[in-house]
Amino acid sequence: MSSSDTVTLYIVYTGHQTDRFDRDYYVNTHLPMVRAAWQEHGLLQASALFPAEPPHDSIVAVAVCVFKSESALQACLDAPATGPVTADVSNFTDLMPGMHRTVPLFTE
Repeated sequence: MSSSDTVTLYIVYTGHQTDRFDRDYYVNTHLPMVRAAWQEHGLLQASALFPAEPPHDSIVAVAVCVFKSESALQACLDAPATGPVTADVSNFTDLMPGMHRTVPLFTE
């Protein structure tokens, strides 16, 4: 499998720096839940990015999820465990996440 076979999904939380977003819960509870739910379906890695000093309107957090293929991404999204993962969002934020899939600009 080459890196060009992998698919990256960015889950982006956009809001204000005053919006509720529990980073500790996100990193220590939610991301492990994501890994447990999706690894068996082809999730290779999941990590979180946080801006050091977000401006007034900005990205509050980004999850970076890398899947072994397009079909693995779809299998994860269709998995029964995705429902509880989605429901867990309200435990750490009131923001609505947006999902963005990347497309390689160059191939080897």
